[in-house]
Amino acid sequence: MKLEFDLGSVTVTEFGVGRDDGDGQVFVAVPVDADVQGALREMAQATWAVMQKDKDGPARYEPSEKHGSTEYLYLPVTDEMATSVRELHEAINLDIVSGALDDPADVFCYFVRLTDKRRRRLTAMRRASQFKGVLKKRLLRFVSDSLKLIDDDVFKLDGDFDLLVDSANVHILRPSGFEFAGKLQQAILKAVPENIKAIAKDLAFVEFDGIEAYARKHPRAARYLASIRGQEETKNIDKVLLKQLCKRTDVDITESKGKVVIAAGREMGFLEVLDRRRYEVSLVREKPEQYRAASRSKING
Repeated sequence: MKLEFDLGSVTVTEFGVGRDDGDGQVFVAVPVDADVQGALREMAQATWAVMQKDKDGPARYEPSEKHGSTEYLYLPVTDEMATSVRELHEAINLDIVSGALDDPADVFCYFVRLTDKRRRRLTAMRRASQFKGVLKKRLLRFVSDSLKLIDDDVFKLDGDFDLLVDSANVHILRPSGFEFAGKLQQAILKAVPENIKAIAKDLAFVEFDGIEAYARKHPRAARYLASIRGQEETKNIDKVLLKQLCKRTDVDITESKGKVVIAAGREMGFLEVLDRRRYEVSLVREKPEQYRAASRSKING
């Protein structure tokens, strides 16, 4: 996948942090010297270099998947799940707060926004856990050929970023970092009603009230709804075939007034069916086997 940015022709380097200010999360710019700017550019280059080692190219990020701790994924920048990082990427002017690191406990991420010669922007973000930990410790360094305790606060940069954002995509190296910094869990829970509405248009023969009530309180179910909606493969689901698969994979359903009703306690099972995660294998005569897929990818043959 191509990066819509030239890392070799950076003209502007803007550093900043994300802070919890009591009323929510805000992003502010922090002045840094040329050495720090250079280190941040090197971090961005290192991040892209790691991503390029994936010869098969990135898979699309899906909230219902159990992704690895480090795995190159992508998400279109226009996707609703990218809202938080997109707003940072597109922000025109950020407030400059020189003392933003005075209270590291309030900092949840740090970022750099780069501009190249063609005035394209690249935003890179990293979860703040490492440097917050360093700020709480007493460190050692060599001063005049002797080892001294450092009493001042220390800001420690990482080796790379969790994600890069260009004009087309969010390039994700650490899914957990993207989910945390992008406030994804909150966004997905908030999106439950809209996701239900979109899916229900295609599956008018399913009663979704119980599913919606369950997903509002269970993040995993909310993730499945986001994934199901994002796949856009609910339009041609056949009612009879859906009922048959539910029966074969132990998802209790009934029918009332022409609508499929999911039994209480079986909500996740039904969402797994819609997300193509429950299936049956028949390799031994008269002994069908039912399974739940931890991960899912379509085979194109």
